[in-house]
Amino acid sequence: MIKKRSSPADAKKARLPEHEGHVSAFRARSKLSFDRLVEMGRKMGMENPLFACHERAAKATSLINGKEYLNFSTYDYLGINAHPEITDVVTEVARVFGTSSGASRLVGGERPQHRELEKCFAELYGVEDCIVYVSGHATNVSTMGFLFSARDAIFHDGLAHNSLIQGARLSGASRYSYAHNNCDDLEEKLKSHRSAHKRAVIVTEGLFSMDGNIPDLPRIVALKKKYDCMLLVDEAHSLGVLGKTGRGVREHYGIDSTEVDMWMSTLSKAMCGCGGFIAGSRELVEHLKYGSPGFVFSVGMPPVIAAACRKALEIMLREPERVQRLQRVSKYFLQYAKSKSLDTGSAQGYAVLPILVGDSMVTGFLSTALFKRGIYVMPVTFPAVQEGTARLRFFLSSVHEEEHVRQALDAVAEEMSKAQSLVEQYRREHE
Repeated sequence: MIKKRSSPADAKKARLPEHEGHVSAFRARSKLSFDRLVEMGRKMGMENPLFACHERAAKATSLINGKEYLNFSTYDYLGINAHPEITDVVTEVARVFGTSSGASRLVGGERPQHRELEKCFAELYGVEDCIVYVSGHATNVSTMGFLFSARDAIFHDGLAHNSLIQGARLSGASRYSYAHNNCDDLEEKLKSHRSAHKRAVIVTEGLFSMDGNIPDLPRIVALKKKYDCMLLVDEAHSLGVLGKTGRGVREHYGIDSTEVDMWMSTLSKAMCGCGGFIAGSRELVEHLKYGSPGFVFSVGMPPVIAAACRKALEIMLREPERVQRLQRVSKYFLQYAKSKSLDTGSAQGYAVLPILVGDSMVTGFLSTALFKRGIYVMPVTFPAVQEGTARLRFFLSSVHEEEHVRQALDAVAEEMSKAQSLVEQYRREHE
């Protein structure tokens, strides 16, 4: 038998501690696309734009390493994070209840702030009840994973958020992805597959977080009825953004809230906290409270966060002009970007505004160049989006001014070709 000669790589692997070997195996199994981009950028002298440390509440501007930046990477759509009314109520609640619920709500019991917040969102949506989870991502994963099973079907938008996809996978249900915002494709898939399953749910978002567009919800509601499905609408980015008073996509379209079985939203965007909720029928909420793993086996939301979110909702409803200012500056962004011949894709001018660049490396260098000019906006690259659709993603807030928009987009237009040339030159030299 001929013994295979060990390579230096084999020897190095043999010396790895066991836990590092496991981690290396996980990393090797993945495409590592993002890691490769970061490494390539490092060789080209590009700083990693991620994990910048902000030194105060990030609003239209933020303080990073002692320097003020124009900020377009925060979800504070209504500009009320650190609002004095919120900080006052948080201080008062912390003095009485501390900063933790201490246990699962089933084990450690309720706090008044939990039920008060749930009642507020049930009233907002005009439904019977609501359940609040400690994590927005876990709200979708746990709800879908718990409610549906192998006999069921989940029809989801092709650009549905990761939390919705992970929840669908966890459920074991058959998954059918329809083309983004394409109701004709959705109906074709319903025609072909709905009858083979016991239950079915259609899953969409109120405002898509990568493209900044909204679904044809009236048509989806009609398809839900026609094919006997449930409907879940994720309003993470549409609550506080759509509708005259920020009540979301149902207000935008004037839809009866009971036409949707599950209204979901996170509390980390317009509500300035963290966590998420499902609003719907009392029967649904009670079922989730006694069985959904993300609720049953997770600590309850800290009372201070529940109080902060409730106050944020109160401010939103009391001051609808915040919503209207956000909508105006978002429309202005869209118009000004087009005047500069910048590609905004299918964005409709509602808080989430992408500038499509295409190449992931160019997008990274463009973000770095803007950072050097005092503009903080993050690149979104493969695998977060499809190859060739990398973009800068701008989050607008009601406290952004038109001058902020002009300054940022003028800089994008000026730096775009420079970033493209830099990457092209590197690739020519390293073919």
